[in-house]
Parts: sequence; structure tokens; C-alpha cells
Amino acid sequence: MNYVPSATANRPTPNKDNRNTIYAILVGIILLLLGYIIYDKSEDKKVAEVLETTQQKVENLDSAKNVLQAEFDVATMKLDTLTANNAQLEAALSAKNLEITRIKSNINTLLQQKNISAADLKKAQELIAEYKGQVDNLLAEVAKLKSENKELTAANLQLSTDKSELIVAKEQLTTEKKNLEDKVDVATTLKASNFNITAIKVRGEKEKETTTAKRADLFRISFVLDENRVAPSGAKTIYVVVKNPDGSTSVAEGSIKTRDGAEIKYTNKVNVNYEQGKVTPVSFDWKSNTDFVPGDYIIEVYHNGFKIGEAVKTLKKGGLFS
Repeated sequence: MNYVPSATANRPTPNKDNRNTIYAILVGIILLLLGYIIYDKSEDKKVAEVLETTQQKVENLDSAKNVLQAEFDVATMKLDTLTANNAQLEAALSAKNLEITRIKSNINTLLQQKNISAADLKKAQELIAEYKGQVDNLLAEVAKLKSENKELTAANLQLSTDKSELIVAKEQLTTEKKNLEDKVDVATTLKASNFNITAIKVRGEKEKETTTAKRADLFRISFVLDENRVAPSGAKTIYVVVKNPDGSTSVAEGSIKTRDGAEIKYTNKVNVNYEQGKVTPVSFDWKSNTDFVPGDYIIEVYHNGFKIGEAVKTLKKGGLFS
């Protein structure tokens, strides 16, 4: 007799099937979780890489900004030193300074940004390059102006030296000229001699010589100008001073300066036509504007500021019938 298993004996039990299903679900969930975790970590890594790259870019931008700031500061320091030490050149360089100041302001605006962009950083770099070029050009121009000023100063100094030397030379020439003129004046100064002074009494057309003061109406003064081979021919002005017995100058007509610098009054002026190398006689009448008085009358003759001759005429008091 064969044994036939029953259908009931081969059918799995419900509990076992449920466990398998649960296991399958759990495995699926675990796999999903593992996948998510792996994906999440991958994303975190990507984010970290992006953050790191961004941070590096920011650091690079900051570093580049710092480099540009340093270059800008150095150029600005040069400019400030240049301006401070060349105040006299400031006017001549004012136009260039205005352009440099404009560029400097634009650079400051860009570099003061906290989070500067790459585009602005590039723009700042270009402006700083232009700024440095302008400052260098300004330095070169100032050096040129300094050189020109130095040359001008040297030229002015040379001109001043030349002028001083010319002034000294002129003064020396003036002194020499004056000395020569003085020598010529001395050499050409005439000498008066052979004085003859006569007191004349005039009655109508008749004249009579007298020696008494109360009878004298005028003096007839004569002398000769000695020969002088240096004095040129021509008109010569002779000044005559007549001093009264009391020492005063009689009838002062004007004044002259003597060679010692004194100023004296003269009584009469006589123009003489002198001929070089020849004795020239001089004669003229002189009348006092007051009555003659007894005493010594001194007659002095001047030429070229020198006294060239002198004579004395004495008038007597006279008696009742003289």
C-alpha cells in the first residue's frame, strides 16, 4: 500500500511567509538607506568641494586685492613724497596731478569694497597700472624740471657772477676814468700870473688911478694866463672872487665847487678865448655895489675848480684933501 502525502502536509505555514516578506522589505529599506547615505555623503563632498573652491577663489581674490593695495600704496607714497618735496613744481604739474587724483579716487573706490568681484579686481589692476605709469611719468618730468631748474640756477649764478664782475670792472673803469680826467683837468688847468690891480677914479670920460678908498670907483683887474701845451684851444671860463677887507665875498654872482668839494661864491665870471701853448692876457673892470673901504682886497682866480692865482690890492684911508 502506497503512502500518499496529503495536500495539507506540503503547504507552507502562513508565519513563515510573513517573515520572508518582512525580511525582504527590511532589506529593501536598508538598501535604500544605504543608497541615500552614500548619495548624501557624495553630495556633502561635492558641497564641501564647492565651498573649498569658493573659499580658495575668495582667498585668491583677497590676496590679489592685497597685492594691488600694496602696489597702490607704494605708488601713492611716491606721489605724496613728490608733492611734498616739490611745492614749487606743483603749479607746473597741476594738470597731471588732476588726472592722477581722478585715477587714485577710482582705485580707492574699488579697493574699499569688502567683497570685490573679479571684474572689479581686474579693473582695479588696470587702473593701478595706469596710476603707476602716471606717477612714474610725473617723477620723470619732475626730475627733468629739477635738472632744468638746476641748469637755470647755475646760469643765473653765472650771470650774477658775470654781473658782479662787470660792476667791479665798471667801477674800476669809472675810477680810472675819473683819475685820468682829474689828471687831464690838472694838466689842462691854466695858471694865472702877473696880476695888476688898479683902483680907478672916474670923472666923466676921464679916469685917474688912485690909492685911497674914498676916491676909488672901480678896480681894473688884469693878469695873464700862462702857456699850457696840454690845454686845448677854445673858450675858457675863469671865475674871479673879490674878498672885502672884512673877509666877505663882494657882490656874489653865483657859486662854484672846488676840487676839495667846498662850495664858494664868486664875484665875476670871465670868458676867455684861449689858444693852446700861448700866453693869454685877461683884463676887465669890476665895480663894487658898495663904497670901497680902506684895507686889503683879495682877488682870487679859479679854473677847473682849482685856484690858479691870487693878488692883493690895498686901499688907503686917505686924508681930507687927498
